[in-house]
Amino acid sequence: MRSIEWYEETEWLNAALGAGGAFVVALDADRKPNPMTIGWAQVGIVWSIPTVSVLIRESRYTHSCIRRADSFAVCVPRPGELTAALAFCGSMSGRDVDKVEKAGLRLAPAKKIETPILEACGLHYECEIIARTQQTRADFGRGAADVLEKYYAEGDHHLVVHGRLVAAYVTRARAERSTR
Repeated sequence: MRSIEWYEETEWLNAALGAGGAFVVALDADRKPNPMTIGWAQVGIVWSIPTVSVLIRESRYTHSCIRRADSFAVCVPRPGELTAALAFCGSMSGRDVDKVEKAGLRLAPAKKIETPILEACGLHYECEIIARTQQTRADFGRGAADVLEKYYAEGDHHLVVHGRLVAAYVTRARAERSTR
């Protein structure tokens, strides 16, 4: 395991989000981990501290989990890995199935939060929740007509969750890119 600064390896996260996604893990009301596939996240500075922000739709089981949680983890697989698990965790609900078991994932203890990480992933962000903001149609400006039409035609707005980044690390390095 190699600890990293908040700004390191963000290209790995961005590549995953642009491809099959990454996982956000939150504990449900019974303290059972629920991984969900995400395609949107940001790592940066908010309120002068390193943060990770994730977006969770109201209709998702993870929405209720993260509403009551104190922390979450973002776990990023190596490029091309865990594609079946990403697809499964993005299409099945933790209300109905144990996604960790059914997707063949293994949990590992996080370094600084109660929420565990997904062992097979290589990049991990551990976050303590500092703010949650539920979006509504009224929150979007005139310049967002295309966003509203494309992503919110049926409503189902996102909860934006800001987490204080308390640990960031690599447990399995990415395959090195050829420099030739």
